[in-house]
Amino acid sequence: MKVSVIGAGSWGTVLSQILNDNGHDVLLWARNKEKAAEMNASRCNADYLPDLKLADNITVSNDLELAVKTGELLVLVVPAKGMRQIIASIGKIADCSDKIILSCTKGFDLLTMESMSTVIRKGLPLAAQLAVMSGPNLAVELSQRQPAATVIASSNEETVSLLQGVFINSYFRPYTSNDVLGVELCGSLKNTIALVSGMLSGLHFGENSEAALITRGLAEITRLGVKIGAQKGTFSGLAGVGDLIATCTSPKSRNHRAGLALAQGKTAEEIIASTHMVIEGIDTTKAIHALAKKYNVEMPISEALFQVLFQGLGVNEALNKLMNRTGKQE
Repeated sequence: MKVSVIGAGSWGTVLSQILNDNGHDVLLWARNKEKAAEMNASRCNADYLPDLKLADNITVSNDLELAVKTGELLVLVVPAKGMRQIIASIGKIADCSDKIILSCTKGFDLLTMESMSTVIRKGLPLAAQLAVMSGPNLAVELSQRQPAATVIASSNEETVSLLQGVFINSYFRPYTSNDVLGVELCGSLKNTIALVSGMLSGLHFGENSEAALITRGLAEITRLGVKIGAQKGTFSGLAGVGDLIATCTSPKSRNHRAGLALAQGKTAEEIIASTHMVIEGIDTTKAIHALAKKYNVEMPISEALFQVLFQGLGVNEALNKLMNRTGKQE
């Protein structure tokens, strides 16, 4: 299959490797022309995965028109804040009525609070097939071909079955779902809990604190997801609790590392400026704050994080507020 991966960050690079390992014809699109040329020459993505050598038959290009026109499958791995713009650019090239589109981006459009699949559907209304992917997929581990699983969701059973076959191999095992909204929400909402997990690590707390955070974090993101229209069971699966465990417990998680920096006294602005990677959980916290108000859902952990990130609340003060809330029934 001819596949164009749109976005040359760590996740896009790893997905290119998986697809190439499975025998597909892969073009990896990079936004920056110099970066594309450098990757083609060095066969390495030095900014994100310096230890992963790209196969010689993976083409890296800055030519979006080439990527869109040649790809039967378009795998979108751009930051959430850039999705609307890239979809508009793709729409000028092709209506995608003959394409399969797979979104692997985690986050919300901050202008509208829409999911990535909604942004794609509105921007490419004639797109033939649309699916999303999310799961406990730390890019560094997958670049080393360590075993992992994920979830691919679509309302079209034939689409998810096809995509499962495209990606499955000896180290990457996709499961299928029809809950597009739920899988997307899981992938987005868990990043805020991972930020708080990093904060706990920065305060040198142990496993009791971690277990409590993951459990109560799962409870509150499930409440919001179900209220919006997702299936409750999705939050108990790989896209939900699976991804939550991975991002909350791993120092490889960029959101966990950002939370650690918060506990060390850095501001959100300083953290963003210190890395070329996108910390999706920071923008997602804004979206959750707005959605929780809109749907009248109590989300104390996410609200405390919002106050730390955007209202000047200290990390220790936020913890004290959470622990001294009125007692609740589980």
